[in-house]
Amino acid sequence: MSFRIDTNFNNTHNSQSKESGFLKPLDKETEYNLFKKSQSGDKAATEELVAHNMRLVVHVSKKYSQTIEQEELISIGSCGLLKAVRSFNVDKGTQFSTYAAKCIDNEILMFIRANKKNFVNVSLFQPIGRDKDGNEISLGDTLSDDQYKVGKTIESQELTEEIRQLMLATLSEREFLIIKLRYGLFGEERVPQREVASRLNISRSYISRIEKKALQKMKAYLLRNKN
Repeated sequence: MSFRIDTNFNNTHNSQSKESGFLKPLDKETEYNLFKKSQSGDKAATEELVAHNMRLVVHVSKKYSQTIEQEELISIGSCGLLKAVRSFNVDKGTQFSTYAAKCIDNEILMFIRANKKNFVNVSLFQPIGRDKDGNEISLGDTLSDDQYKVGKTIESQELTEEIRQLMLATLSEREFLIIKLRYGLFGEERVPQREVASRLNISRSYISRIEKKALQKMKAYLLRNKN
């Protein structure tokens, strides 16, 4: 059975939330009845379930927004949502949003793994949490951890050299220094924004802006040259 996912969910009908641009969540009874119809092959019911849960796709995809372009993320995540709708057992009592979020996340991760070579550099900027100072930590931060130290493997050496060349090609001298210190690259210890600001005698907020701009420049360069 063919199925078309309409990701233009911001232009929908009267049940749409004016604040968020998404369709309002379904009440339990309506959701249950739609799942029953969907499991019986009702395409319209499946489409309605997908449409009313698109907010989950956007929510889950946010953590990958610096790895993949948003439009592509929505498309991939929507496939995960559709799989969730088709495989969900409404009689088990599990909350659909929890189940669907895992399916969406798995779909995006499978795509990234299948295209690992294309995303190995971009994924450096994927947020994975925050440090004790509240600063966002990306995968690049782990390069300074013992288990990922530069030189431990040929792969890490090659990746570090790729990062160096990327930074030299895209960043100013100050931007290069800030990224090197913040992410503990090239033998440096990882330094929190507060300490970098003190070393350079500029405000922490300015360091944050420079860091963000530098990462955006690196990402833009990678996206332009990924083919």
